[in-house]
Amino acid sequence: MLFRLPLEALVLLIPTLMFALSFHEFAHAWMAAKCGDTTAARMGRLSLNPMAHLDMMGSLMILFVGFGWAKPVPVNPINFSNPRIDMMKVAFAGPASNLILAFTGGLIMRLVNTLGLLQSEMFIQILYFFIFINISLAVFNMIPVAPLDGSQIFGNMISKNNPELAWKLQMYGPKILMGVILIGMVTPFSILGFLMMPFVKMFMYLFTGISF
Repeated sequence: MLFRLPLEALVLLIPTLMFALSFHEFAHAWMAAKCGDTTAARMGRLSLNPMAHLDMMGSLMILFVGFGWAKPVPVNPINFSNPRIDMMKVAFAGPASNLILAFTGGLIMRLVNTLGLLQSEMFIQILYFFIFINISLAVFNMIPVAPLDGSQIFGNMISKNNPELAWKLQMYGPKILMGVILIGMVTPFSILGFLMMPFVKMFMYLFTGISF
């Protein structure tokens, strides 16, 4: 729960998280427009302004519970020339945008460490949080459970091999996700952490050279 963190950590984390979420949603809207659907653009979602994307309840949940959400980007597949493929592109744009941000942050960190520039502990800490949060957001959203982006990205693939599983993940996804999150909150074991951390560690090492 973020509100339990020290004030100095919150000062770093909250703006980083707000930007990461806003960029993520902006990427969905941008890709939808590129694929022919301007619904999100007309509703002001083709913007990096956090106020266009952040959901009040979702933001409070991040502070008090440790997870939350932004406003879903409205998409009308009727406007796509190839709805199945274009929906996958729109869904993937969100996690991809966070990985691009993390990769950029990783390049800056490597340059700073290699050239000895701006050796400020605060600057390095901000960069670390920026990279870690963006990687975590990307990995989390790639989980193939509704309403996460992964359900749109991998849904068709799963339905071809196991239609019943695909239907259950779509139908019961939100309940499954909530249950998994609650287990991590009330017990010492986090299923999400177990699933996500190998990928988070891999990308952190690839982008920054830091292993933990």
